[in-house]
Amino acid sequence: MMIGERIRQIREEKGFSQGDLEKASGLLRCYISRVEHGHTVPSLDTLERFAAALDVPLYRLFYAGDQAPSLPNLSRRKTLEELAEEGGQSGSEARFLLKLSTLLGRMAEADRSFLLDFAKKLATR
Repeated sequence: MMIGERIRQIREEKGFSQGDLEKASGLLRCYISRVEHGHTVPSLDTLERFAAALDVPLYRLFYAGDQAPSLPNLSRRKTLEELAEEGGQSGSEARFLLKLSTLLGRMAEADRSFLLDFAKKLATR
């Protein structure tokens, strides 16, 4: 099912017209129509506006059930501490991040903020 069809289905279940959805979401009625007919794909921010206007959690726009879908069986990820115990480059990088985390935790908030701002400026060069 396309996202626009799902939005229309929820809107009609709630008894809303496109005009009602326009007032509740702040989106233009012609835009709502284009989304519902599949001519436009909304951004995530816009989907959040639809969900808020329809008074439903965001996942309901993607899933038709009443409960949130179950998550797939994903393998457990290693913690930073577990990675630090390993050898090789990934272990070395994990040990560096742990040390950096400890040192940043000891810094005053103003110094930490300055350091992070400086790092952002360096990263954009």
